[in-house]
Amino acid sequence: MGAGILLTMRGVSKSFPGVRALKGVDFTLREGEIHALMGENGAGKSTLIKVLTGVYSKDAGEIRLAGHPRALNVRSPREAQDLGISTVYQEIGLCPNLTVAENMFMGRSKSPFLNWREINGKTARILGELGIPAKPERQLANCSLAVRQMVAIARAVDMNCRALILDEPTSSLDESEVEGLFALMGDLRARGVGIVFVTHFLDQVYRVCDRITVLRNGDLVGEYPLAELPRLALIEKMMGKELQELSGVHAEARDYGGLTPVVEVEGLRSDQGIAPFDFRNYPGEVTGFTGLLGSGRSECVRAIFGADKVTGGRVRVKGKAARITKPLEAMRLGMAYLPEDRARDGIVSDLSVRDNIILALQVMKGFFRPFTRKKATELAEGFIGLLSVKAASLDTPVGTLSGGNQQKVILARWLLTKPDYLILDEPTRGIDVGTKTEIQKLIVRLAAEGMGVTFISSEIEEMLRTCSRLIVLRDRKVVGTVSGSELTQDNVMRTIAEGSASPAGAAPPDGSAA
Repeated sequence: MGAGILLTMRGVSKSFPGVRALKGVDFTLREGEIHALMGENGAGKSTLIKVLTGVYSKDAGEIRLAGHPRALNVRSPREAQDLGISTVYQEIGLCPNLTVAENMFMGRSKSPFLNWREINGKTARILGELGIPAKPERQLANCSLAVRQMVAIARAVDMNCRALILDEPTSSLDESEVEGLFALMGDLRARGVGIVFVTHFLDQVYRVCDRITVLRNGDLVGEYPLAELPRLALIEKMMGKELQELSGVHAEARDYGGLTPVVEVEGLRSDQGIAPFDFRNYPGEVTGFTGLLGSGRSECVRAIFGADKVTGGRVRVKGKAARITKPLEAMRLGMAYLPEDRARDGIVSDLSVRDNIILALQVMKGFFRPFTRKKATELAEGFIGLLSVKAASLDTPVGTLSGGNQQKVILARWLLTKPDYLILDEPTRGIDVGTKTEIQKLIVRLAAEGMGVTFISSEIEEMLRTCSRLIVLRDRKVVGTVSGSELTQDNVMRTIAEGSASPAGAAPPDGSAA
C-alpha cells in the first residue's frame, strides 16, 4: 500500500436474487481523512459498508488493510472490529438500560470478576480525552442521542479502531449536537483515524470532509478530492444527469388568482427536524417537493398530514384555520396520503384486496359501523376497474400482488375517500414503466377535475412531467421554488445546489403558479 493508505477495496461485487448491488467497485480510505461516501437510494453505499464489515460476503474483489500482507476475508462484524474496522449506525447498537461505562466495556472482559472502580475510571479518562460530556455511571437511556453516538464512537476508538464508519450519524441531531460530533470527528482525524462518513446532508460534507466517493446504481462513478468537486457537479454525478440535458416536459402552469388554496401552511415544523416552511396548494394544482434523498421531502408532507408530530406553525384548509394532530383529523378535512413505504405504512398484506381498499373509509366511518360485504365489494370493484388492478379476486391477500398492483390498491383506498387534497409520496417507486405512466396520467386527470395534488418522486423527469410548481429542499430546509417557464431540470438541480432567490415554498403574490 502507498504511504498513508489505510484501506483499499478493489473490484468488489455483490449480487442478491435479481439484483446486482455492487459492480466492481473500488474504494480507498487514507489515514487521518474524513471520506464521504455519497449516492442516492439504491446506489450501493450500505452494501459496500456491509461487505467491508463482514455482514455480507463479497462475490468478487479484494479488501486490503495496512499492516496485513494478505487480502482480507472479513466474515463477521466482530472480525472486522478485531481488525480495527468499526461502524456506528444511526440506530445505535448499545444497551440503553446499562451505564455509559458498562456499554464501553460490554463483552470485552474474559474474566467473571470486574473491577468497576477501575472500569469507571478508564471510562472517565476516555470520555475526557475525547471531550464527550457524559459520566461513566450515568444510564445510557438518560443521555441524548448525540452523546449515545459519541459513546459508541469512544468504544470503537478504545478498541483500537483504525477505520471508523459513521452511517447517517447526524440525521436526528440538532445543530449544537452536530457541532459536538464534528469536533469529535476532527479530533479522531488528527489521531490518524480514517473516517467513512455516509450522509445525505451536502452542507455537512463540504464542511468536514477531505474526499468524496460517489456510487450510482451499484457502480463506482469516481473518487474526488473535495476541492475538485463543486456541489453542483456532485449532484450531477449522484443523479446521473448532466446540465443542459433534456429538460423534460412539464405540466402547464395555470392562473390560480382568486381561488382559495385547498391547503396552506405557514411556518410549519415537526419533530423530524425540518426547518419551518410555508406552502400552499390550489384546487387543480399539482405541486411537488423535490431534493436529494434525506432532504426533507417526506417530512414536509407528513407534517401537513399530521403523520409526524407538529411542533409549530399554522395550517388552513379551504380557507379555514385547522389543527391537525393526527392523520384521522386530516382525513376528515378532506386530505389523503399515500406514504413512501407501502410495505410498512401502506398495505396490510394479510388482508384481502377488498379490505385494503375500504380501510381508510372504514376508519373515517368507525369500526363499530362496518360496511356490509355487498357494499364493500361494490366500492372496491369500482376502483379495481378504474385503476386496472390485476388480482385473481377481491378476496386475494394484497401481499401476494405485484408491487405495482399493491400501489394501485393503496391509491384506490385514498381515492375512495373522495379527497380534496391528495399527497402521493413516491407512488411509482419500484413499479414497471407502463404502470408509472398510468399513475402519472391519473394524477394529471385528477388535477384537471379540480383535486389539489402534491407529488413526490426521486425521478426529476417524472416531477417535471406532472408538476407545475416544485418546492426545492436541501438538508431539510426549503431553499426555493421553481415554476412556470423556469421549471427545467437544470434549474431544479441548480436550486438544490445553490438555493434560489424566489420565495421559498410560496406562490407569487398574485396567487398564480407561474
